[in-house]
Amino acid sequence: MSSPSGVRQRNPKDKKRSAAPNAEKVTEKVLDVIEKAKPQLASHHGSEWDYRIAIAIITVIAFITRFWGISHPSQVVFDEVHFGKFASYYLQRTYFFDVHPPFGKLLFAFAGWLVGYKGDFLFENIGDSYITNKVPYVAYRAMPATLGALTVPTVFLIMWESGYSLPACVTAAGLLLFDNAHIGQTRLILLDASLIFFMATAVLSYVRFYKLRHDPFGRKWWKWLLLTGVNLSCVMSIKYVGAFTFFSIGLPVMIDLWDLMDINRRQGALSLPEFGKHFAARAFGLIIMPFFLYLFWFQVHFSILTRSGPGDDFMTPEFQETLSDNVMSLQSVGIDYFDAITIRHKDTKVYLHSHPDKYPLRYDDGRISSQGQQVTGYPHNDTNNHWQVLPHKQLPGTTGQRVKTGDIVRLRHLVTDTVLLSHDVASPYYPTNQEFTTVGKEEADAARYNDTLFEIKIEGSKGGQDFKTMSSHFKLIHIPSKVAMWTHTSPLPDWAYKQAEINGNKNVQQTSNVWYVDDIPSLPVDSERNKKEPKQVKSLSFLRKYVELQRAMFFHNNALTSSHPYASQPISWPFLLRGVSFWTNNDTREQIYFLGNPVGWWLASSLLAVFAGIIGADQLALRRGMDALDDRTRSRLYNSTGFFFLTWAAHYIPFYIMGRQLFLHHYLPAHLASALVTGALVEFIFNIEPVEPESPPASAGNPKTHRRTASRPVRERIATQSLLGSWIAAIVILAAVFWCFLFFAPLTYGKPGLNVDQVNARKWLAYDLHFAK
Repeated sequence: MSSPSGVRQRNPKDKKRSAAPNAEKVTEKVLDVIEKAKPQLASHHGSEWDYRIAIAIITVIAFITRFWGISHPSQVVFDEVHFGKFASYYLQRTYFFDVHPPFGKLLFAFAGWLVGYKGDFLFENIGDSYITNKVPYVAYRAMPATLGALTVPTVFLIMWESGYSLPACVTAAGLLLFDNAHIGQTRLILLDASLIFFMATAVLSYVRFYKLRHDPFGRKWWKWLLLTGVNLSCVMSIKYVGAFTFFSIGLPVMIDLWDLMDINRRQGALSLPEFGKHFAARAFGLIIMPFFLYLFWFQVHFSILTRSGPGDDFMTPEFQETLSDNVMSLQSVGIDYFDAITIRHKDTKVYLHSHPDKYPLRYDDGRISSQGQQVTGYPHNDTNNHWQVLPHKQLPGTTGQRVKTGDIVRLRHLVTDTVLLSHDVASPYYPTNQEFTTVGKEEADAARYNDTLFEIKIEGSKGGQDFKTMSSHFKLIHIPSKVAMWTHTSPLPDWAYKQAEINGNKNVQQTSNVWYVDDIPSLPVDSERNKKEPKQVKSLSFLRKYVELQRAMFFHNNALTSSHPYASQPISWPFLLRGVSFWTNNDTREQIYFLGNPVGWWLASSLLAVFAGIIGADQLALRRGMDALDDRTRSRLYNSTGFFFLTWAAHYIPFYIMGRQLFLHHYLPAHLASALVTGALVEFIFNIEPVEPESPPASAGNPKTHRRTASRPVRERIATQSLLGSWIAAIVILAAVFWCFLFFAPLTYGKPGLNVDQVNARKWLAYDLHFAK
């Protein structure tokens, strides 16, 4: 790619120029000139070794920067408490729940399995010692460090395969090579190293596939198409933000298919059957095959995790019955009418509770209550949590009648001898939700009878099954109003002793409406129902397990909205306004503070704006009938650099519409794309127009020819292109980036310790660094 060498006026007639035989003759003459120039270019083919040597050096340095001092600190750091714990659960085959897909965590478990670790340590607290607990933590950390190191040469290869000069390749790779954030994130037991590595390999595979677009359905074409799909699937199987990578590659694929539909395409029109083959191949390689590979990792996940564990509570009773040693299955007891039971909320674990105190006449906002008896959620076991299950109609017998799912029941509060009801009165905190209260038995059996009727509803159940403790997760639906009994985490004021509010939720489908019966206090210890028989582990189809887990994952991922002291907003990420404290040691004044390389991030962010400005200026010039760029340069700028810019935007802009907790590490994939844009613009701005073979003269019969050569591989173009400007720019950029990397290295590697003055010197944008005491 060359920088603009001048502005020439466009002839309006050029736009309507025919591509007929004259243009073909010109093309043939140009190719003949290039063919004659090949002997001169042959002597320069050794420049490919420059790339090979450069990538080898960069790879070695990448491994050094990622592995140096990787055993420090020998303590649990930041989110290692999560992903190290998940690896241990895999090794113990104990079921757990996480909002991310399983592939990244399986890689950690595989690393532990390779060194013979049994998963005894559960990474409970930040600062817990690995040495004391005999954890092979270096093996765990070596896996992301290896992938993080390999990401750097992958970035180099993306630039090389895209046809950029050596300085551009070195610049893009160097921005990742000496970036403190990428180094810090890949030296710990975290998912981002694997996510970014497979994102980079997906981009590389697509570039290789795109280069073969004029030679379709060959062995190499299929290889790179399928590798693109495999890498996309791996990204998606680590974190769901991998969907951004799917979009950044999927959009160019759709544009490519749209071009193949063009009957006037330069390579000749495709018949509809031929186009169908192209479409089917891409659909198989980039959608169908990746999806089945993505499902495969969930099958591995379910196959390994066969024992009951901490993830049981997130799943339905049917799912839990597929796990061995499940407490819910072992302790479940059938419930009879007139049993006294305790009911707990599945999410908050509070008991359904009532006491003699009344709702206040007026709430703080002026609304009026019914002044009925308070019904609340109470976190502790108490006699005020006891409710008797009453039938809604007379039963044939007096005892031994089993409650069934789908039954209509009434609940009597034993201590106050009142009956639960809901009615059309606003609840204390939610004006749109109904109040829950109780009324005396006499009134409940007469005027308020209908208001005391509730249905035991279990999602997916056909009804008629035994209603049991622990295993029957149900919604209590008020018959007249069709609201579901619900609670939440905001405590009521002092008049309710700061207990939880219970109200009627009009959104019946909300998953947080679920309750279960915790115990039957009235059941004698020697009752036949307390005699447990060994239960066989049940089976459930993979599809049902997968769908249930997906629903739980998306719900809990969207529920991650609570505040965090180191959370940040997307607007601050490109400017590196704040970092994240990962670990501190007050005794040695050492700390790990997650922060990118400020010089590298600010340069990359600035050049993103420069790229947008160049595109805007070029479009303005074209509107005024001027060519500021030759066609080859414009094609490279729009197609190649534009693809990198699209990748950045696809991995950054969607975070603005997310409501969950966000952190600086979410920007790392976008930062990698911004490094590619930076390398491309270094070549665009600083490369000098190559010396060209003599073009055929324009004539009356031939259209005006542009002073440019036909597009050639970088290995050939390099021979006639001055790279002095690019090399100077690359050296200056990398020197500044390397100095900044060394300056912030103590915060990246956690050593050596820094005194107060040294910490203050690194608070460039008031970074919230920790001052050790």
